Amino acid sequence: MREIGIITAMRIEARCITSLRLPFNQKISLGENAAIWLCGMGEEAARGAAEGLRMGGASALMSFGFAGALDSNLRPGHLILPESVHADRSLQVDLSWRDSLRQCLPGHLNVTGGVLAASSKMLTSAIAKRELAQATGACAVDMESGAVAEAAVRAGLPFLAIRAISDPVDFSPPPVLLDVVRPDGSADLARLLPLLVRGSLAVSTLLRLAMGSRAACAALSAVVRYAGAEIGMRRRNAASPRGYVSD
Repeated sequence: MREIGIITAMRIEARCITSLRLPFNQKISLGENAAIWLCGMGEEAARGAAEGLRMGGASALMSFGFAGALDSNLRPGHLILPESVHADRSLQVDLSWRDSLRQCLPGHLNVTGGVLAASSKMLTSAIAKRELAQATGACAVDMESGAVAEAAVRAGLPFLAIRAISDPVDFSPPPVLLDVVRPDGSADLARLLPLLVRGSLAVSTLLRLAMGSRAACAALSAVVRYAGAEIGMRRRNAASPRGYVSD
């Protein structure tokens, strides 16, 4: 069987697949059929992870994590299984693989196809999101899938993107947060707390971001629970969505 190389940018995304405390920027085997690489946010980080997994033996690549909505109908927790990624050009996913995974998912999940846009930076306004939607025809955006798709195309490997909406069109991470987020997506409390004290960042904003992240995690965990075999995993314990190992 092929080994699937899974690229995640943030620890919160990786925890939907494994409860292991992953080292940063390193291939970690999840058994014979899957490996994961926690790379940090952005296209350069994702490109390095994809290359590292390919050189380490991966024969298929997957981008897994959160996305921002570009379509006002998409809400936190909606799952995006795109047919293509727009990264200066259109890059198609492996449609057979996508369809096989889609068939494993339960009916209660809200699943959307279409185009996933790649962005070199975090979009922090509804205006920026709508402009990107108009330019690309995409329904959602992230910063890593384009680089992973490019790496897969260059290497002739199957590619799949699995993304869950964490923020809707009308609500985005505020720009002030960019300076307090570590590469793995975790918050630097020493920098965050002064923003809250000064009133530069509202507690209500953090709570809304947290709610969106929880909804996205629930959708991603459901993918692993119901379609684990399609990403190189099998369920160890039916009572626990994190109890997975590779076949």
